[in-house]
Amino acid sequence: MTKQIATGYGMTSAAVLERRIAALEGQVTVLAQAVAALAAGLEGRPLDGPRDTEAARAARLAHDLLIAARLGG
Repeated sequence: MTKQIATGYGMTSAAVLERRIAALEGQVTVLAQAVAALAAGLEGRPLDGPRDTEAARAARLAHDLLIAARLGG
């Protein structure tokens, strides 16, 4: 499903590229929301007590990466 941006003859129009970029941005937003929800579900709540499982550490890392991406962008 990969598409390349054509150069030269048969070059992709700016409008087509803008639509593709908008679609990708929407997909990335949805993916980020899904990962955030997953991270929140795996982390639990602060009052639940410590959970030092591998899944909880991975969820915290995923959440931290999302926060860093939002702050950087």
